Amino acid sequence: MNNKLLRLIVFIGATIMAPFAAHAVSGPTDKSAYDFSFETLDGKSLLLSQYKGKVILVVNTASKCGFTPQYKGLEELYMAYKDKGLVIVGVPSNDFGQQEPGSSSDIKQFCQLNYGVTFPMTTKQIVTGDDAHPFYKWVYSVLGFGSAPKWNFHKYLIDTNGNVVDYFMSTTTPDSPKLKAAIDKVLPLKTKEKPAE
Repeated sequence: MNNKLLRLIVFIGATIMAPFAAHAVSGPTDKSAYDFSFETLDGKSLLLSQYKGKVILVVNTASKCGFTPQYKGLEELYMAYKDKGLVIVGVPSNDFGQQEPGSSSDIKQFCQLNYGVTFPMTTKQIVTGDDAHPFYKWVYSVLGFGSAPKWNFHKYLIDTNGNVVDYFMSTTTPDSPKLKAAIDKVLPLKTKEKPAE
């Protein structure tokens, strides 16, 4: 393929995608994560503002997905980092492959019995499209085109001021060095290195 044809293809692609990218970043970008709330699996209100000063990892989850074993890694990550200022919020969703068909009690029982989940879990939510939960619409408006969940176990990282600072695809596991480095960067309580002896 010659250079002129390649440049033409790139130009056409950029021209076609530009309106979508521009549309994606329009919206309530003046808000923060603290403006949004969910309901827990127990029917209680879960205000993200209750985690002010903490790092929040929001993950859309499902019980019947190939990525479902990530629950184990998420719980391990939560246990390792919660005293340093991390909270994980699991958001069950049936959006992808109808892999979260159960009720709130089904989801709670599944997560506790199979993975010992202790981090907060919300009721089932829509996370994509026009009917998505307002939190997900906000994240999309801030991070732009490509940031919306493509499958279960998509992850959003919120800093200690309620700003969404990064996102990670489903294939990024909870023990991923990339994810841990991003969390470490925004943690309120940094782990001090021991001096060399």
